[in-house]
Amino acid sequence: MDMRKHVTVAGALRIGMGVLGLLIAAFVFVAVVGGGLISGDRDAFAITSVVGTVIGGFFGLISLPNIIAGWGLIRFKPWARILTLILSALDLVNVPIGTLLGIYTIWVVLQDETEKLFAANEPLS
Repeated sequence: MDMRKHVTVAGALRIGMGVLGLLIAAFVFVAVVGGGLISGDRDAFAITSVVGTVIGGFFGLISLPNIIAGWGLIRFKPWARILTLILSALDLVNVPIGTLLGIYTIWVVLQDETEKLFAANEPLS
């Protein structure tokens, strides 16, 4: 497999992880806020609304950079290599899936052939 395909796969994996994170964010929001709503207690609903929004928002916020990095990788945007390296380094502590994704994407973006692919896509100044 040439590096162009590896970059596309890495980008698709990044987007997939980002979308999964957004789904988790939505599930947490619905579950926590819905639990407060089902309880019928106004105070519980007020608390769970805040907690669900904060936790769901946090998961959503940390998922967006993966989608952006994946899109950038697929489009061979030079800035996407840097963002992907940062996200991949952070992923290494998320055993086992994040670690595997982190190792793979670090390997992909640090290859000489990959660097040339992205350099060819840089805008001329």
